[in-house]
Amino acid sequence: MRTSLTRRRRNGVIGFALSAAAFVACNAVDAVRNGFEHSKAVSARLEKSVGRKSAVGFNWQNGALTSVNVRFDGLPEDRSLAQIAELSREAVRREFKQAPKHLVVSFSIEP
Repeated sequence: MRTSLTRRRRNGVIGFALSAAAFVACNAVDAVRNGFEHSKAVSARLEKSVGRKSAVGFNWQNGALTSVNVRFDGLPEDRSLAQIAELSREAVRREFKQAPKHLVVSFSIEP
């Protein structure tokens, strides 16, 4: 009888651990999927406000947005660097619903 009780407890613990792992994996997939949707929205918003296409990359760690990279195709000629930085900061905060620990804004130019 004692062996049966121990076996049931062990199976219960294993079942709980598997359920918890599946839940965590599901949340991680949702975070990545939603992150890509957010990055597309940031890119579209910046194209309208800055006038240049951009690529937006991001990193999450334990549910927190650790970094966002915004790379513009070329240099916008009618906006200052300070304006571009502020527009990027605002778009990231609005679309990701949180501020990252690091925001990198860069420009890709032809050599």
